[in-house]
Amino acid sequence: MNVTTEPASSSNRSSSAVHSLCYTKRFRIRSSTEWIAWFTFNASNVRPIPWEMGADGMAQNIEAIGPSLRAWQLGETSDGSHLLAAARNYARRINDPDFVDAVRLFIAEEQRHGAALGRCLDLARVSRARRDWGDSCFRTLRYCWPSMEVWATPVVMVECHAMIYYQAIRRATGSPVLRAVCEQILADEVPHLRFQCERLAILHRQRARWLLALTMLFHRVFFAGITLAVWIAHRRVFHKSGTNFSRFWRLAWFRMSRCWRQMSADRYSWE
Repeated sequence: MNVTTEPASSSNRSSSAVHSLCYTKRFRIRSSTEWIAWFTFNASNVRPIPWEMGADGMAQNIEAIGPSLRAWQLGETSDGSHLLAAARNYARRINDPDFVDAVRLFIAEEQRHGAALGRCLDLARVSRARRDWGDSCFRTLRYCWPSMEVWATPVVMVECHAMIYYQAIRRATGSPVLRAVCEQILADEVPHLRFQCERLAILHRQRARWLLALTMLFHRVFFAGITLAVWIAHRRVFHKSGTNFSRFWRLAWFRMSRCWRQMSADRYSWE
């Protein structure tokens, strides 16, 4: 990328070059083929979970975290059929059939999280949830308009909160099994966020500046609502982990701000 700078003296030319590099570096969007390779690799390199330890430590704080964990487990177990339908339509429109396989592998990874959390609930003898108001609202929102942007936007926001939530669960539980499951989920969520943010960057790239500004305003209002809903539904877990509302609020906005930077089209090289 060519950068135009004003003439610099020999004494400050080096620092000017470094300054220019810092502000002109662009990242690259990973292709669907690369994401398929990543998800395939990750699926074959899952961290070991000490299932042989059984229910050790599960009783600790289970009354506080059990109902909350049931709701998150339910959210991780979607069959993904609506998302795959949206992905197929989108992939056909942009002529990227590999994108469907990437999404299918993403769904499989989320389902693996749900299966592991379900097994933890079984060990703790906590029944699995069949319905949850937060999960129902989330699904209704996504199903009302089957587009990739409508799917990816709330997923990014919820997974930002998931990063805080599973860290809280890990601190609140005495179970080595549940801690290991949380560590695996936390490791997986980092590329999940990038996968969704890159797609949103592609979708936002051609949007008019005024419309993009309106989109980002909606993001912030919507994210504030989700943040409040997550706190109301799961505050007992956060309290048990030593996280008060003020800290939770700051962590949520910090993580989402990083995602907003990742989904900015200006961040990437489109050559």
